[in-house]
Amino acid sequence: MSGLILKLAPRERVLINGAVIENGDRRSRLAVVTPNAHILRLRDAIHPGEVNTPVRRVCYIAQLVLSGDADPAQARLQLLRGIEQLSQALTDPDSRAQLAAATEAVIAGEHYQALKALRALLPREARLLAAAIPA
Repeated sequence: MSGLILKLAPRERVLINGAVIENGDRRSRLAVVTPNAHILRLRDAIHPGEVNTPVRRVCYIAQLVLSGDADPAQARLQLLRGIEQLSQALTDPDSRAQLAAATEAVIAGEHYQALKALRALLPREARLLAAAIPA
């Protein structure tokens, strides 16, 4: 990989190797050329108190790797197990495609792509949980 391109909105914040960086007043584009840098957009971050559903739990593990708070090798098994468990409940073709993309990304060590694929499942999970709760 030649690097990661981050397109930042005005005042958007990103965590890079433990440092919070805030963009200026204009949109900008950054090329991160350091391999294995820990990068997390703070707008994508799930706070510990929000980790209250199965998909959020798996997303949070990927997020911990991106923030540098978890070892990628140790998190890999947790992520793959979590994705496997999600695949037992989310059986529609769209969910399966996202779970497959997340699995491939984890295996390739691309945790940002894994998080992106898993986050795409959050709206579906919310609908399923809302439908399961009687009104």
